[in-house]
Amino acid sequence: MLDVMDLDAALAAHLAAIRRRDLGAFAATVHQDVTVVLPNGRLISGRDDVVAFHRQLFADAGWRMELTPEGRSIAGDTAVARFVVDYHEDDGAGGAYDRRYRLALVFSRQGGEWLLLHDQNTDC
Repeated sequence: MLDVMDLDAALAAHLAAIRRRDLGAFAATVHQDVTVVLPNGRLISGRDDVVAFHRQLFADAGWRMELTPEGRSIAGDTAVARFVVDYHEDDGAGGAYDRRYRLALVFSRQGGEWLLLHDQNTDC
């Protein structure tokens, strides 16, 4: 039960940092060897590049995303949380961009701390 509560706290901190666009808090939740796969297939690898990508993303106030939990599982020191994401973006000129995709967040427990190891975004 303790593992689930620790994972819940790590997941909540990660998602809250994204909602607040708090780069420092976000970076604190990310593993050094993190990878992100965007819905278009673009791969971003390593903590520095993932944080740099999110620096640009967080600078844009015109987007929001709504997450619907689909499930999660824990196997030893690895955990997966799955969501359906409704992403909405205003281009600032009256246009809108909407996308629905599936998100899988893979966390790895390192020294008792859960850190994001992989972020997979796949169109549904």
